[in-house]
Amino acid sequence: MAGALSHIRVLDLSRVLAGPSCTQILGDLGADIIKIEKPGEGDDTRGWGPPFLKDTDGNDTTESAYYLSCNRNKRSVAIDIKTPEGQVLIHKLLEKSDVLIENFKTGGLEKYGLGYEQLKSKYPQLIYTSITGFGQTGPLAHEPGYDLLAQAMSGLMAITGEPDGMPMKVGVALSDIMTGMMAAIGTLSALQAREKTGKGQMVDVALLDTTVAALTNIAQYYLTSGKTAPRRGNAHSTIVPYQAFEAADGHIVLAVGNNSQFAKFATFAGHPEWAEDERFSRNSARVANRDTLVPMIADVLKSKPVSYWVEGLTKIDVPCGPVQAMDQVFAMDQIRARGMAIEMPHPLTDKPVKLVGSPLHLSDTPVDYKLPPPPCGQHTAEVLEELLDMDSAAIDALKKSGIVQ
Repeated sequence: MAGALSHIRVLDLSRVLAGPSCTQILGDLGADIIKIEKPGEGDDTRGWGPPFLKDTDGNDTTESAYYLSCNRNKRSVAIDIKTPEGQVLIHKLLEKSDVLIENFKTGGLEKYGLGYEQLKSKYPQLIYTSITGFGQTGPLAHEPGYDLLAQAMSGLMAITGEPDGMPMKVGVALSDIMTGMMAAIGTLSALQAREKTGKGQMVDVALLDTTVAALTNIAQYYLTSGKTAPRRGNAHSTIVPYQAFEAADGHIVLAVGNNSQFAKFATFAGHPEWAEDERFSRNSARVANRDTLVPMIADVLKSKPVSYWVEGLTKIDVPCGPVQAMDQVFAMDQIRARGMAIEMPHPLTDKPVKLVGSPLHLSDTPVDYKLPPPPCGQHTAEVLEELLDMDSAAIDALKKSGIVQ
């Protein structure tokens, strides 16, 4: 069955993570993603290793784990967009495309004649999605943006980490990933609007904006009270107990969301009196008295292994779970049942490449895994022949001149 976006073609001029994660989502949903890369080098993340994909003989290839994580369901076309001839090819591909997605610095594509204002009249139906650090407007618009800067400047790092420790970044490039998701949402919304109006538009998405918006209740805490929320480490600012605890053989999280759950937890933990104590019977009281209650809970949880607490509390509907490393995650029956680990054949090895699956489950137009993350320029000749009706002689001439790879 054709994917939900099988009628859409995306010209992908993005690289690294935010843009490629966006286009991978669209590709999983069926869009034809034409990934434009620099000849000889390709996407920056190809070299961001180790680890790298191993070839048939067990040697490192040019495909890093980082690159593999966000580039499936794309066709790689290597074109030098710095050259006039390369820009001509991009324009010809734009004539066949619905969407252009890029994450150059604000204004960075204008010198190649590929800025939005330069394209919108020529391609009035084009959706132009731009992903930047700070957006198209404001005093920082032309500054380069990186995930770490967005985490720091948005306030995310200030609320992450132990209360008395240094501010900490999240363990993955979360600002990039969230911005890629927002870019996908914005692109899909613009495509839907085009169905009504027949017109394209620009989608302007920024790392900093996205990360600030993602702080939700923490940001609202400040806007409502005029005070910054305190850093709580693995605890929650306004719910208790809602944090990580040490068990006898590992760590668990206890996520008590209401007073009924707390009463059930207290009884299972052997302290039903906690739920009757006015200091702890209501969440607001537990928040006010967290310094008294949390150490009491911590002492009890240390007495039994993780499995005891998880199995026992799950049976009585008290939310909890183990803190797991990646090997434990991918060993879970739940993860396997949901298809979160997949395998695909790859042209650089005779062994299937293992990839993280898509979290999207559509009943009538499910995601499809058609293409593994491609080597740089793998589909150049195929795309130029298929979409631009170029013959092998013309393509060979472009290769010899270094315009394409």
